[in-house]
Amino acid sequence: MDTDGRRRRILKLARSAGGLEVSAVAADLKVSQETIRRDLRTLEERGLVRRTHGGAYAVESAGFETTLAIRTTRSVPQKNRIAVAAAELLGEAETVFVDEGYTPQLIAAALPRDRPLTVVTASLSVVHILADAEKITVLMLGGRVRGATLATVDHWASQMLGGMVIDLAYVGANGISREHGLTTPDPAVSEVKAQAVRGSRRRVFAGLHTKFGAVTFCRFAGVKDVESIVTDVGLPLAEAQRYSLLGPNVIRV
Repeated sequence: MDTDGRRRRILKLARSAGGLEVSAVAADLKVSQETIRRDLRTLEERGLVRRTHGGAYAVESAGFETTLAIRTTRSVPQKNRIAVAAAELLGEAETVFVDEGYTPQLIAAALPRDRPLTVVTASLSVVHILADAEKITVLMLGGRVRGATLATVDHWASQMLGGMVIDLAYVGANGISREHGLTTPDPAVSEVKAQAVRGSRRRVFAGLHTKFGAVTFCRFAGVKDVESIVTDVGLPLAEAQRYSLLGPNVIRV
């Protein structure tokens, strides 16, 4: 296998499994670990993976997005802490938008059930979580259902959102950077998220530290457009402070 072929294989492994370990890939491809590290450095320079201690994970792009099934198995304790902290920012909001994705799904589960609340969402998973909550009214956005995330998109969803003024939007993203803001790979998803941001009085971004510095295909909001950012302590304090200089309150849990 030549160098390009090996790197394509490495990228395929990272995308299919959500991540990889250098030692396992080196053994599988029968090359040295240093060779795999060099390959990962090259793939990272091309924006295709991000390296971690002892491995790497695939960066989502216009041609690749992890499924909801994979997301429910990765960094679950951190995502739970983020969700609880984000739900505590509800304040006096009576109408809430909850985005698609696993962390927003956990936020929905953490919302209080002892007070009247209207939740607007494109996520079938969020609907399932809140459907039996007596004091919560759930409005499901119509549209085409994306199998990867079990969420609705396209003009039906964005038009429905366009007629609403929402107190608070909990939004996720595939990447967030100080230069390019909040991004996602799919233009149809981006439009729904952008409409939610436009139609909300307050916005909270919730996501893992691995999202920071990542940039995908479609920008739907700037960092300054969100009131708060909730992430885990894997985001260095110095980097959190750089994001806070752009406007939002950055919470690390």
